[in-house]
Amino acid sequence: MRQLVTGSVLAVRAISGLHVITIAWDFVAGQEAKREGLLGFAIERSELSGGVVIEQYYLRGIKRFKHKDEGVAPGTPMPTSEHPIQSFQWGDYTAKPGTTYRFKVLPVYGKPKLIQLDEASEVTVEITTESEKGHSGEDGLPAHDIYFNRGVAGSQAYARKFGKTKPDPTLPESEQMKWLSRGLFEALSQFISRAAGRDAAQYKLRAMLYEFQYLPVGKEFAAARSAGADVAIRYEAQSYKEENEEMVSDAAIKSIAKPQKVRAGIRHNKFIVMIHNDTPIGVWTGSTNISAGGIFGHSNVGHAIWDKTIAQKYLDYWNRLADPDVTRAPLVEANLEAEPTPEIGTAPPADRILTIFSPRDDRDTINTLHWYAGLMDSAKRLMCMTFAFNLDDLFREVLLKANGVLRYAVFDKRLDAETEDEIDAVKNTVIAAGAKLAKGDMENFIGETLSGFNRNLYIHDKFLLVDPLGDDPVVVTGSANFSSTSQHANDENMLVIRGSTRVADIYFGEFMRIFDHLYSRYIITRIRESGAGDPDAGFLKETAKDWVPSHFRRGRKDLRRRYFMGL
Repeated sequence: MRQLVTGSVLAVRAISGLHVITIAWDFVAGQEAKREGLLGFAIERSELSGGVVIEQYYLRGIKRFKHKDEGVAPGTPMPTSEHPIQSFQWGDYTAKPGTTYRFKVLPVYGKPKLIQLDEASEVTVEITTESEKGHSGEDGLPAHDIYFNRGVAGSQAYARKFGKTKPDPTLPESEQMKWLSRGLFEALSQFISRAAGRDAAQYKLRAMLYEFQYLPVGKEFAAARSAGADVAIRYEAQSYKEENEEMVSDAAIKSIAKPQKVRAGIRHNKFIVMIHNDTPIGVWTGSTNISAGGIFGHSNVGHAIWDKTIAQKYLDYWNRLADPDVTRAPLVEANLEAEPTPEIGTAPPADRILTIFSPRDDRDTINTLHWYAGLMDSAKRLMCMTFAFNLDDLFREVLLKANGVLRYAVFDKRLDAETEDEIDAVKNTVIAAGAKLAKGDMENFIGETLSGFNRNLYIHDKFLLVDPLGDDPVVVTGSANFSSTSQHANDENMLVIRGSTRVADIYFGEFMRIFDHLYSRYIITRIRESGAGDPDAGFLKETAKDWVPSHFRRGRKDLRRRYFMGL
């Protein structure tokens, strides 16, 4: 959902997902003088129920003025009414799905120890977050249920809440694991358990899984089978054979879980098809492996679509992969027949969702990857993309284009120094890479720890957003890394969704949450390595001239200020 309110001095825009509300603001035309002496902005949040305010307070941030509230412990969040936001955007990451909020944004002037809230210029915007369940049948469109895990064990919030205590992966009901899951484990369990009720005999489940190692999920499948559902699972028997088969044995589901045939590449899918009364009705897909690391560790998404046509396509794909005599050539032919790769340079169709199944491309041409790169390059204002493992030259070329498109890319690991420097020189592309804060990295911040569940530590999502804040956004999401191997060798699935602002708003909010979280840590890591640390980097600036001009000077901050406002 999106809401824009324009006052006499400020305009404020809110974009809501499930757990994230992005708030952007700017001075309206003719109010340029209000930038003078600006210390920042305060935001008051009110939660409503039945139209009545039930909770109200100023949002808090960790950055504070250096010589104000000096006695507080590092990592303590401070109210923005006393330590204002020195930016033109803010992300509220504590929102609840299906809940109405009001945000009052006020300019802040004066001095750090003599704050003046400019109440005459305040603007209030009201917005309701998206519900976790999509609206099935609304306008005849598919319903989307989307769940992102927390994906940030290495964070100030986790460190404050749990200290250095490591989470126990065998206890998904524990406070730590529930915090990390953020509803992803619960949603996956509920998807499977829908086939475990009194009417279980009417259901079938068909799963294709790469990592199949998390016992509580294996037990959910076992419960569905015991209740009378027809369950068939195929798992990767090459990369994770021992780990997968140990869990299958522990869950006592050998009769329904079989290894996939070993071929070139890897069996990298993570989808489950639900069938009711012999009709496919929905599919669970996304980037989430069935492992503790996939569900509770690095950043991932689970995306359920309730649509008979799409579910049938996934069931047909499952049947092709489950064929004991499957070979690459006929599989590629069938995948391309089911969904031909769009012509390079063309937009996805507006009237349906594309289902891109791999393997599909010739090793030398990789048409699908070229199409993705063209789609990435087609953004008019804003592009967001995740890279869990690699940066193909096709995408690197787009990131290096200097123009008026604001591009964000987040990586699990650092790129080589030459590529980072080249991208840094492009003033409309911004990248971040996985990192966490060690004790002493930044004044006023505490050290962070990771879950210990993962080998690639931070990012596992595989999605692309093209103009997500526009009226005709494109979301590409699924299991495939944006690599040539994912197109010509691996078993993979991707969805291309055009025109759904609900889907785009959810993905955008989660992308910016992860990006902004990692960006500051990535920059601090680079500064630390260069030996040019700034002891005041963790504090707010005390004069407007030290922070305001950068948001109006040509470059990334200026593009972000304008595009987030829809200008």
